[in-house]
Amino acid sequence: MTEPGPRILFFNPVRHARQVYEALQEVASTEVVTSPSSEQFFVDIQKKYSNIQAIYRTSASGAVAGNFDKEFIDHLPPSLKFICHNGAGYDQIDVNACASRGITVTYAPDPKLRNGQFKKGVDFGHDPQGKILGILGMGRIGRAVKARAEPFGLKCVYHNRNPLPEDLAAGCAYVSFDQLLADSDIISVHVPLFAATRHLIGAAEIAKMKPGVVIVNTARGAIIDESAMARALDEGHIAAVGLDVYEWEPMIDERLVKNDRALLVPHLGTHTAETLAKMEGHAMENARRAVMGEELLSIIPEHLPVKKHI
Repeated sequence: MTEPGPRILFFNPVRHARQVYEALQEVASTEVVTSPSSEQFFVDIQKKYSNIQAIYRTSASGAVAGNFDKEFIDHLPPSLKFICHNGAGYDQIDVNACASRGITVTYAPDPKLRNGQFKKGVDFGHDPQGKILGILGMGRIGRAVKARAEPFGLKCVYHNRNPLPEDLAAGCAYVSFDQLLADSDIISVHVPLFAATRHLIGAAEIAKMKPGVVIVNTARGAIIDESAMARALDEGHIAAVGLDVYEWEPMIDERLVKNDRALLVPHLGTHTAETLAKMEGHAMENARRAVMGEELLSIIPEHLPVKKHI
């Protein structure tokens, strides 16, 4: 009789990357959580899931488990060594609590017409040529934005905690945070959400921006003080915003909803079948490598080993 493979617990069923899931089943024992609530899961984890080695989760896992906070992490069995998150943002997971338990976390880094009027009361826009696009967070997504923006004639600058090597900067000039705020005609946000970046952009930072600045946020809502942004938009200091994320999702500041210069999308940045399949496959490959003892694809930065300098 074949011994069952290492157990991987799925908090969400796989909908798109079915071939990857079927291949994973050849080397691991996979099952989807049936616990209807976090309270029942805490009961089930004592026996039913007591020997799981990895967890696969998505941003929608909170419907069953809530956030993977310290209380949740403390209930996980000693056998659990990996949490493989299907998504680029992992602010729902207490990564410090995971680290203290020896758990490694991975991630998957890939309306004027509202009221039936057509071209009525629409103000003039601006040509992109020669404008400065400030990319806040020059990671994989930031570089992809730069590549898409430059054909429109935009000049791109970026700010990270530290300047990047030339190959990763992709020819983009590094500027200080204050300089990015002061010089940019458009600011596009691509930093992760953690304690140091919560309200990274607030009223004081908005005041440093050019009158008429455009802000695009597709990262995490709480990186920007939403109330301060809505007020500056109403006052005209901010010309327009493009938002896929919000500070208190699913609630959105009513001033943004009512403002025609706010382009609002309900957190759909990855909602294509192709992208979701890639993300599911990436997270499952992390889970497969984890239980097979292979090198992981994408450990979150907080859990990467610290390099020692000689």
